[in-house]
Amino acid sequence: MSPFTRSRQLPDTTEGGAEPDDDTAEKEPAGERTEAEKPGTEPGTTPEAEPDTAPTAEQDNPPGAEQDKTPRAEQDTAPGAEPDTAPKAAEPDTAPKAEPDTARQAEPVTSADAGSDTAPGPASDAPPVATRPGWFGWRRRYPRAARGVSVGTTVLAGALVLFALLVPNQVDKIEFASFVRIPAEGVLLAGLLLALPPKARRITAVVMGAFLGLVTILKFVDMGFYQILARPFDLVLDWILIENGTDFLRETFGRTGQVLAVTGVIVLFVAVLVLTMLSVVRLTHLMVRHRPVAARTTLILGTAWITCMTLGLQIGTVPIATKGNAEFLGNRVEQVRAGLKDARVFEKQAAVDAFAKTPPDQLLTGLRGKDVLFTFIESYGRVAIDDPAMARQTDAVLTEGTGRLKAAGFESRSGWLQSPVTGAGSWLAHSTFLSGLWIKNQQRYRNLTTSDRMTLTNYFGKTGAWRTVGIVPGVRRAWPEGKYFGLDHIYDSEHLGYHGPYFSWTPVPDQFSMEAFQRLEHGKKDREPIMAEIILASSHNPWSPIARMIDWDDLGNGSVFHRIKKEGTNPTEVWKDPEKVRTEYRRAIEYSIRSLTEWVERYGDDDTVLVFLGDHQPVPTVTAGDTGKDVPITIVAKDKKVLDRVADWNWTDGLKPAANAPRWGMDKFRDRFMTAYGPQG
Repeated sequence: MSPFTRSRQLPDTTEGGAEPDDDTAEKEPAGERTEAEKPGTEPGTTPEAEPDTAPTAEQDNPPGAEQDKTPRAEQDTAPGAEPDTAPKAAEPDTAPKAEPDTARQAEPVTSADAGSDTAPGPASDAPPVATRPGWFGWRRRYPRAARGVSVGTTVLAGALVLFALLVPNQVDKIEFASFVRIPAEGVLLAGLLLALPPKARRITAVVMGAFLGLVTILKFVDMGFYQILARPFDLVLDWILIENGTDFLRETFGRTGQVLAVTGVIVLFVAVLVLTMLSVVRLTHLMVRHRPVAARTTLILGTAWITCMTLGLQIGTVPIATKGNAEFLGNRVEQVRAGLKDARVFEKQAAVDAFAKTPPDQLLTGLRGKDVLFTFIESYGRVAIDDPAMARQTDAVLTEGTGRLKAAGFESRSGWLQSPVTGAGSWLAHSTFLSGLWIKNQQRYRNLTTSDRMTLTNYFGKTGAWRTVGIVPGVRRAWPEGKYFGLDHIYDSEHLGYHGPYFSWTPVPDQFSMEAFQRLEHGKKDREPIMAEIILASSHNPWSPIARMIDWDDLGNGSVFHRIKKEGTNPTEVWKDPEKVRTEYRRAIEYSIRSLTEWVERYGDDDTVLVFLGDHQPVPTVTAGDTGKDVPITIVAKDKKVLDRVADWNWTDGLKPAANAPRWGMDKFRDRFMTAYGPQG
């Protein structure tokens, strides 16, 4: 062997060692073997390898000559340097030559070797640098803990995917049995992923994971809509309500509360989307690594699903075999189709108006000279009268109001209307009542307010016999739709003269709103008859804190309510307990009714006609599962002729409608009212 030949190290095949590179390895000459392959070579030693073109030991060292056994590393050491501790080269192999070793062919050629003047192919003297596999080497140092983390992550991924597949879109339907079902979509997805080739499988796993995350997010949105509006989110028509919801958060809990809530929702949605996608990808890799087990498990689950579906097996009332996501998405597709068609349907309905061609002098003749007040009490629903937990107190307030009004010379009749909404969406109910059309969504509302459809308020204005005004304390910014309703003047929260505090969402307490109406319009001398639309907002969600009745003479500019607000409840604390929410709701309704009836008793006269009603039922937290949309409606008047015109309506005497009193759709009121008080009424 030449004294200038470097020794070659076998590649390190331990974990973290350098991987061999087949493309750069030099081939070993035929018949040469490594020392590790020779008989008697001690395992674990690294013999010196000869260059590919080196001669045999006999040729390099003639008989009688002393063989150079000094390692190359030692020979290259400068004088005075410490000798290299690399192992000595093994004796030359004199055994018969063997076939080339393929392991040798895979040896890497380092850059140091490439620049040497020796024969091609020797490896570097320096030991290979071990890499740190996974988590910066943590997995190598703590393999047992790493294994536990890996297993735990996989379990959590499976739990998240199962949750996404099985979670209902309503809070009240979430129960243990909901999560021990067999989802058809999960079984089919597993089978599909196992059947696809690698590239298509990876793409499908990512896409289906993201899609499952989006479906889960939509279910969460549905939960919120069911809690507030008792219906699912409409993918076509409800986007405007998200903005309204953030406004409500700001007005109820302040700017900070709004920002925190919106940020939390965004973070939650992004986390659900990303984690669901990553979970599906991780489970896909697991199934591929254990393909036989995964295939058998998928087959078993598919068979179990078919069996349970065929036999109708259930856990309580929950079916074991479910295709809930398929049904959920199918309903959404139909909802989108219906939403897209609804505009054409509504256009046809809006074109029909029984009074469009009626001359102004024949409109509302039975109310000429009267002050007509259409008053909405926010969230005043049937639950306030029928629910056993509220009935006694509400009945007492209605009975007291009936008695006081009767003592003042007023009579009243009450019935039921069915609102198009529940929980929220007051403007939809108001426009339904006034337009005679079923305004059940924001698209219809926009189409209505940009059309020439006449409303009840428009017809009063058309006669020229009334000044039309609006008392709308809940409006605190520009309201261009107000012009559509034909009101001569609108008093919003900034123009009622109120200098007191907000009561959560409510800008102005009801008692002050009614007193402001008296001061600004009704109490003026030598005025023309008034038709007023009045919206009382104290009974608006969240019903905490709420105002209380005080002496009318003490209202002043409203600053007295600062002290009253401090005496009230904290909405954050109230909403921790549904029973407290229901109690505060009842108290808010009682306050609104008292504000209205005491105003009539105090300021009403022979020409006063009051029509007051609820706009919709409160949120499901208050209704406790009642999905009805009924609201009370009452007509109050001192002139007996006014009530005689609606005698055939068969409404109940007093402020409280009987359980079996007539029930109409809210969109039917306009035409019946105008008919009753028209020339033929």
